[in-house]
Parts: sequence; structure tokens; C-alpha cells
Amino acid sequence: MKSKTKSTKEIINYEEPADFEKAISSAEFGKFNILLLLLAIPSYFATNFDSTTMSYVIPVARCDLQITLEQAGLLNSISYLGMVPSALLWGFLADTLGRKKIIVSCYAINAFLIILAGFSQYYEMLVVLKFLTGFIVNGPFVTLTSVLSEYHSSKYRAQVVLFIGLIYGLANMTMPLLAWLIIPLNWNVKFLNGTFQLKSWNFFIIISSFPCIISSIGHFFIPESPKYLMTAGRNDEALKVFRKIFHLNTGKSIDDYPIKMLINEDKRVINKSSIDALKNGFKQIKPLFSRIYLWNFLLIGIIEVGFIMSMNSLRLWLPQIFTILSDYKLNNPEDKDANFCKMIEGINANSSTQSELLINCNENPDNSVYTNSLIISFMTIIAFLITEVIINKLGKKPILIFLGGISGISAFCIYFSINVEMMTALSAINNALVTVCTDIIMTITVDVFPTSLRTIGLALIFMMARTGTLVGNILLPVLLQIGCLPPFLMFGCTILVSSLLAFFLPNTDNKALE
Repeated sequence: MKSKTKSTKEIINYEEPADFEKAISSAEFGKFNILLLLLAIPSYFATNFDSTTMSYVIPVARCDLQITLEQAGLLNSISYLGMVPSALLWGFLADTLGRKKIIVSCYAINAFLIILAGFSQYYEMLVVLKFLTGFIVNGPFVTLTSVLSEYHSSKYRAQVVLFIGLIYGLANMTMPLLAWLIIPLNWNVKFLNGTFQLKSWNFFIIISSFPCIISSIGHFFIPESPKYLMTAGRNDEALKVFRKIFHLNTGKSIDDYPIKMLINEDKRVINKSSIDALKNGFKQIKPLFSRIYLWNFLLIGIIEVGFIMSMNSLRLWLPQIFTILSDYKLNNPEDKDANFCKMIEGINANSSTQSELLINCNENPDNSVYTNSLIISFMTIIAFLITEVIINKLGKKPILIFLGGISGISAFCIYFSINVEMMTALSAINNALVTVCTDIIMTITVDVFPTSLRTIGLALIFMMARTGTLVGNILLPVLLQIGCLPPFLMFGCTILVSSLLAFFLPNTDNKALE
């Protein structure tokens, strides 16, 4: 017997078991997908906040914690250091124990650790806790990317992953707004006769835990990924999930869902004890280094390292750089024609000048620190909206190469800025386009690897990229002390090389998930 549905253009023989792509397409796109995408907003806010909070805390907390330039570099990137050793662990567990368990538990634990970080009174305590939050939040990050991809057909998959980038753009706008609203309030709550106190930046950190709390609760009610269930050999459970999605999306009865059977996929995921799961995870990683996947794995990894290292190093240092620029204008009102390099020349002075620059605190940074950050974030959102419209028409690779080239050139041109406004505009172009590039790479990664390798593949690639972020954040202040040109020359060239390597990527436009 053959059946037809009004929502599909072609006749499907439902007597035969359906593969994942046919099953998810038959579930259609509707309310469930929209709810899932709405829940993704606080989820990716949580990851973004965890890695970005310190860039707004440092210019103010340096007054209380006496943070030097080198310590600022470490604190800016310490969350990424925590993400590096945890990447393999979370990749194994997500591919073996399931996506939902990792997402719900990690967000809950991370919220607790962020609140503890908000009570920090010492630099060392803040460093340790931010390392731990980075370690934990890495779990849901790559896992959630796989989940969103696995809940959408190839028709929507590229736009969904780009939507993730749009969320990051919104998060990057929300962060300076939140900092602007809270930090200048100069809250100062004292305990134990004044020996323990919470200032505005402490409350800013505590409030940044809210997205983790919302995400943990929200994902508790989301079913396990049907693609994961199929790969785990749990087809009956996967079919129930497909039916539920179909019902929520169309309003029809679950019995009207046209797919009655699913194909049997290789049972590579075994739900046993955590130790067995981890052992099975080590077996899973081997195919990544086979002839089929090794070239793409290494190529994508190198490209993503270049993009993310450059993006995060410049992005996380921008609030500190803007603070230095505003301090220069405040202290040198007569020097109105000073160019960008002259205004930050204090960084590459001797150590006593450097210490004076950081210890001579202003607990209320100029409003331009926040408004410039907002401009840069707004440009990122515009870039993602435009890319969402054109990506299926022009293809991933051409857009990636073109935007990467412009981003690399704009990063290098920051050196030639004649004022803060020009520096802000070039930074906005650079950050917006390289951020789009990192998300296009994610869409290609999702398409290249099969389900059993997708999360672990993403985890390893992001482990490499975050190592690059750590190195970049430590290198940037060192390069700035050498001169104004080296950091912008290095990051500009890194982005350009990554863009050129993108020529060798496979074409995955409208490719079905394996």
C-alpha cells in the first residue's frame, strides 16, 4: 500500500523503511523547530557569556584585583584553556551516552560555578573558577550544535547553523549592554566588617549565569535527538520522537505521520556504564584518522583555528583597548589628532609605565567602551542576516572565501587607523565577517562527518581552535609591547591563509546527513 501526504511533492513508498533524511523531512518544519531555536538563544548566550564576561570585567576588576597586562591575557582566555582538555571527554560522552544528558547536566553545573565566580575576592580564585566553567560549558556547546542540525532536514540545516551565529551576534550585543547597565552602578555590598564585598562587576558575573539556568530547565523537556537514537539502534524511540515532532508541527494526529518504519543503522553507540561508554568513545575516534575523513578533518581544523584564534583574540581584547583609548583621550585632551597607534603606545613602554597604566584605575569606563562594542556586535548581526538569505543561492565555499578575504584585509588595516572611529569601523567589519566564516565552517563540518563522528569531530576541531584562542590571547599583549603593527599583521595574515585553504574544502551544499 502506498500513501500520500499533501505536504510532500513526491510519492514516497512507506512500505520500505525510511532513512533519517526522509523521516525528518516528513515531520516538517513548524512549532517544535521554532521552540527549539528559541531555546537555543539562552543556550548559546550561556556559552558566549562564559567566554566573554571577563573582557568587560577586567577593565574594572583590575582596580580591586591589581591585574597586570599579562594576567589580563590569561584571564581573558582561561575559559578556553578549560575547554581544551574537556573537548574529547564531552565528545565521547555525547556520542555514547546521548545529547540530552550532557546538555541538561552541564548547564546546571556551570550555573553553579559562575555564581561562585561572582563571589571571587582574589585573582587566583577567579582564574580557577573560570577555568572550571570553561571545562563544563564545553559539553553542551558542540553537543547542542549537533542536536540542532539533527532536528532539521538538509533544506534548513545551513540556515540553522547560521542562526547559531546570529544568536552569537545577539549575545555579543547583550553582553556590553548588560555590562553598561550594571557595572557603572557602583554597587558595593559589604560583609564581615568590610573584609568581604561584592561590587558591580561581581553582580555582573552572577547575573551572567541566568542563561545556563534557563537552558538546563528548557532542555529537560526536549526529547533526545532522533538521529542519535537511530544510530544507537533505538528505532522505536526515534520513531516516537518523529511522530511527536510531526504532531507539534502540523497539529495532526501522531497516527497520520507517514513513516511507519526506519532503516537499521550501525549500532555504534552502546548505552552501558560510563566507563564502557568512554572505552567505546576511544574506539569511535579511530575512523576520524582513516583515509576517508583524515584530510577533511585536518583541513577544517586548520581553517577553524585560523579564524577563531584571530576572531577571539581581537574580540576579547577590544573592551580593554577601547578603555586604553578613552583613557588616553581623557588624559590628553589637547592631542585631538592622535592616531590609533599613538594612543596605545603606552602598552609597549617599559614595565613601570605598563603597571601604571593598569593600576591607575577608573572604575567607570567611558561610555564609548560599550557603544563601540555594540556597534561591532550590531554589524555581526547584519552580516549573518545577509548571509542567511544568500547562502543557499551562492553556496558555502564562495561566501567563505570572499568574506574571509575581506576580514583578513580589514584586520591588517586596523594598524592604519587615524582615529578611534576608523578603528571601530574596521574592527566591526573584521569581527562580523570572520564570525560568519566560523559558522559556515561549522555547517560544512556537520555535513562532512556521520552521526557517530559528528560530535567528537566538532569537539576535536573546537579543541584545536580554542588552543589557538588561548595562544592568541597570550600573544596579543606581547605583540603589542613589541609594536603596533605585529598583532594586526599576524591576525590579518592568519585569516587570509585560512580563506585560501577553504578552496580545498568539499562542496556540501544541500548534502543529506549520514
